[in-house]
Amino acid sequence: MLERRVLVTNRLGLHARAAARLVRAASAYQSTIKLARVDGSVAADAKSILSVLVLAAARGTELVLTVAGVDEDAAMAAVCELFERKLGEERD
Repeated sequence: MLERRVLVTNRLGLHARAAARLVRAASAYQSTIKLARVDGSVAADAKSILSVLVLAAARGTELVLTVAGVDEDAAMAAVCELFERKLGEERD
């Protein structure tokens, strides 16, 4: 199991379009991929758009990313890269 903190940096936060990109990326892997607010108040399955939207992660929100499974290294790298690229909204 791998764990890493990621920061939501795009202007609109983890809104519907950004969440859809995250779910699409996460769904490409067999591993279990979870996101949780650092304060532990809510957690989400990164493969479920409704679950991800419940995080209500605005810009500046720090999340804990946990990945476990056979392809956890590749899944962790892909999801972290997506966050580093501002969830596909690099212009923000």
